[in-house]
Amino acid sequence: MVTTEPENRAFDVAAFLASAGLGRKIVQVKPKQPFFSQGNPADSIFYLQKGSAKLSVVSANGKEATITLLSAGDFIGEEAIAAAAGLRLATARAVTACAALKIEREEMIRVMRQEHAFSEVFLAFLLARSMRIQADLVDQLFNSSEKRLARILLLMAEFGKPGEPETLIPPITQEALAEMIGTTRSRVSFFMNRFRKLGFIEYNGRIRVHKSLLNVILHDGFFEQNAVSAPLLPPPNGRSKASRRKNARVSKMEQTAD
Repeated sequence: MVTTEPENRAFDVAAFLASAGLGRKIVQVKPKQPFFSQGNPADSIFYLQKGSAKLSVVSANGKEATITLLSAGDFIGEEAIAAAAGLRLATARAVTACAALKIEREEMIRVMRQEHAFSEVFLAFLLARSMRIQADLVDQLFNSSEKRLARILLLMAEFGKPGEPETLIPPITQEALAEMIGTTRSRVSFFMNRFRKLGFIEYNGRIRVHKSLLNVILHDGFFEQNAVSAPLLPPPNGRSKASRRKNARVSKMEQTAD
């Protein structure tokens, strides 16, 4: 009796992204080494299997800014599948030791067209990335630098993802954190010390994030309330000094008018 394999065998997305094959290979990237650099041809896309990386851009005057952090399960360099292949708009660099699947542009386009299961996974990633970028923009426009720093630390610890979060985040400098939230290193240092004193984080070379850091994001005015000391004694007659000065001016004006 002869057995034959089914013609329409289900495509295994996980197996495809975990192994090398035609038009794809597994690469190892050491910390601080680039996957690709700004200005390189956008001829491939990477799937990060292990480790963490960051995406950054350099301005015409040489100033570097970190755009986002990437973790296992993310695609890197998705601009390569645009209608017309162009140049990289940013630099992707490993933060920790990384393993990634490098997929050539032609192979990526082929598998997206032929395998709907893979297209669905990639589309879900693009939608999540788009929502993350929108959230980053809202964060930058409307939130205080304290909240922006808290959010970055929580994202790096992967709070909110399925499973237990990795509370010990990858190594990152205060300069890099300052670039990401749009403030100075001294302000980041100030906030980090405050977070540590309040028990939200621990750090001694590496940063460990506790779930209680969510309080900074969830409660408006958290730091304003903790940063302002209440007066030791109430003002006389329940009025503040400013209120008394204002009433004195009004009384003087009334006397002049009479």
